[in-house]
Amino acid sequence: MRKSTIGIIILSIILVGMAIPASFSANDSQVVITYGETTHHNADYKNTVDDFFEKQAHVDMYKVTSKIITAEQVNKISTSITGKTYNSNQIFSSALVDLNDNDNLEVSVDKSKITTITGDMYISALKSAGITAGHVYVTSPVTATGESALAGIMNSYEEITNVKIPEPVKEAANNEIYTQAEIVENSNVSAEELSDLVDDVKETVKDENITDHQTIVNVIYNYTVINNINITNNDIENLATSIEQIQNVQGDINNYSSEVSGVFNKTSDTNSLKGLFDGLFNK
Repeated sequence: MRKSTIGIIILSIILVGMAIPASFSANDSQVVITYGETTHHNADYKNTVDDFFEKQAHVDMYKVTSKIITAEQVNKISTSITGKTYNSNQIFSSALVDLNDNDNLEVSVDKSKITTITGDMYISALKSAGITAGHVYVTSPVTATGESALAGIMNSYEEITNVKIPEPVKEAANNEIYTQAEIVENSNVSAEELSDLVDDVKETVKDENITDHQTIVNVIYNYTVINNINITNNDIENLATSIEQIQNVQGDINNYSSEVSGVFNKTSDTNSLKGLFDGLFNK
């Protein structure tokens, strides 16, 4: 190899090293796990969940930050939406958020354990909150609806980005999840059909800047007819209320999105630099 070529490679390595932020390391600092408190307090349950995360996300569990989501935290959300309250022995759903993998928002759900909320439902609710990047994994040691996992997922994003999600935005996103879960459990519509319906309605409502409740009801009804989906008038009303709530906090959502966009881009740049760094060493 000619000296000039060697010199270019060495200079490139030096420049890349200078460009990589001091905070960059291989310690999975962009990964956070939230355990439901019931799962965390039971060694067998926790091992089951950890095994799923290790196999699916390929992470070193000893290098990952973890937090516990309590019944009290879940109840702050659920009681105002559905009136449901949970005991400390009922919070099973657990989630891992990996912001290293952030080219797009992706959610992988353990369908053998999470019975109601689908990956598309989580994606829809997270996008409603202004979250558009990262890979999310959701599981439980026993069968669970998956409703409470959203609280943990958003908590993880706050931990990684160091940016708080506004409370009205959290409530709107959780309301979306709880509303869809209730409809799926009490009707013949599938989770996939309902998720597609909600996405279509939200897109129309956002594009046309619709804030009137009755107009949103009409949009939902029209889409149920187009897609041959049979849900009750009460379900339509509840969906309309949920989507109207999201519309009413668009200002907060936009502000939050602006704050975290810099964090997402910074993480993406760091990953690109790491790839270049690795490529240079391979050469």
